Amino acid sequence: MKPADRHELFARLRELDPQPRTELVYASPFELLVAVMLSAQATDVGVNKATRRLFAVANTAATMLALGEDGLKRYISSIGLFNAKARHIIATCTLLLARHGGEVPADREALQALPGVGRKTANVVLNVAFGQPTIAVDTHIFRVANRTGLAPGKTVDAVERKLLKAVPAEFRLHAHHWLILHGRYVCKARKPDCPNCVIRDLCGYRHKTE
Repeated sequence: MKPADRHELFARLRELDPQPRTELVYASPFELLVAVMLSAQATDVGVNKATRRLFAVANTAATMLALGEDGLKRYISSIGLFNAKARHIIATCTLLLARHGGEVPADREALQALPGVGRKTANVVLNVAFGQPTIAVDTHIFRVANRTGLAPGKTVDAVERKLLKAVPAEFRLHAHHWLILHGRYVCKARKPDCPNCVIRDLCGYRHKTE
């Protein structure tokens, strides 16, 4: 995709939604971290349903740790892989209290040192909670980047590297959310809604729907 087309692509997405936000419900960096950790292989709707009850009783590293794994599981049992997620969250709370005074660090290396926190989760937290222009490549972004020709790549890491180079600086802060929302609601996996796509003429996807 040509630089001018990349700029136009994001200009159109920005016009539709000037201030995009994550669909996860949170009120602090810690709540966001927990929600993102829970969101792997789960829907935002399902996560929000669980965290609405969870955060009412435990919304800090100390109060979450006090719940313990078994106590936490009672609140997140509706979410896939909840046993492993509970283990990781409790271990993360332990490290947050031991190393960071219970606060979520605004540093990639420190975030990725937390149990269950990979590069994608760290990118989301850095972008959403701390306003850093990172791009977390999930399945939606991976699909949109490859289909459109915006930043094609065979792995999420390759797509992330290309996106960081391809996205014009003025759009980089919100690019993550624009691409996720576009992939979730328009450029869907099974049947992309090409007739209602605002970037259809810029997209290199060969199998557009009518």
